[in-house]
Formats: sequence, C-alpha cells, structure tokens
Amino acid sequence: MEIRDRIVTAPPMPVLDVGCGMGLFAAYLRESGVRVPITGADPAEDKIGIARQVVPDATFLVGSVDAPDAFLGHVVVLDVLHYFDAAGREKFLSDVIACVAPGGSAWIRTTLRDGSLRYWVTQLEELFVRTSRWIVGGKWNFPTEEQIVAPFKATGWACRSEPMWGRTPFNSYLFEFKRPAEPQ
Repeated sequence: MEIRDRIVTAPPMPVLDVGCGMGLFAAYLRESGVRVPITGADPAEDKIGIARQVVPDATFLVGSVDAPDAFLGHVVVLDVLHYFDAAGREKFLSDVIACVAPGGSAWIRTTLRDGSLRYWVTQLEELFVRTSRWIVGGKWNFPTEEQIVAPFKATGWACRSEPMWGRTPFNSYLFEFKRPAEPQ
C-alpha cells in the first residue's frame, strides 16, 4: 500500500511533509484527490519557492519540524533521517512525535543501516546526489531500525515497518507509527 493510500484511509486531518523539497509529494496528493490541508517544510528556500508554484493551495515553509506547536495532524518524512547525526535525529523524531495529533500517524521512509548489499548501493546513490550537487554539503548517517522505532515505542505508539525497495536496488523501508487516540 502506498503512503498516499494510507493517508486517504486514515482519519482526515492536515498533513505535514517534512523535507518536502519542490513539493512533489504534495502535488501527488492533490492529483490523487487528497483535499486535506497540506503543509510542506524544507530548509532549501529555492525548493520551497518552486513548491509554492507547483501546489499553490498548499502551505510551504522554509525550515523543518522544530516548531511542533505550529502543527497537529499526520506527518510524512521521506528520505530525510540520514541527514541528522544521532543527537539531531533524536530531537527531530521528538519534534515529529509532538506534531502528530491523537489518532494520527507518522510515516517515515528511510534507508536502514544494516550492512546489506542494498544498503551499500544506497550509500553509492547518496554519494552521487552529493557529487552532482542535488543535495549540497554535510555528511549522512543512515539509522538502524531500533534508532527509528525507540522514541515511538517509548510513548506507546503502534509501530510497523515494511521494505519499500520493490524492483530497485535501494534499501528503503517505510515505517508507520500510529499515535493512540486520546481517551474519551
């Protein structure tokens, strides 16, 4: 099941796309008929400018998820976690948790550091995007499954993961975290 399908079947609430880049996922959601409010956040101002043109009925902000009080709903994080060191990743995941509404979900797609051949192919791909200057600067640090799941399990969320590599050589996984609904 695609992330879009999970959003469509989840309780309707706003969606925050962290690391939205040029707004491609927001555009995909709109073209798929998703009409909930969409907010995208990305530190690259030039990409946010493009996103605002591509999806004019969504909100795009320069930045990240470090102002959790400003959003409450579902959160989508696609291929972003590896840009943080361990401490930065812990803070980022804590901020993601704060942005998910009761009964909402966080979907995180990332590569796992597991030593597999797919992992090493993904390392080469990351080197390519850095060399081509599609992503500028910095190191990358792919997390382990435990590093991703631990903060969500500690707060009592339901967690599941599945490989997303399909017919690609990359080591992508999708994690779905569901926040419990508040008691009535």
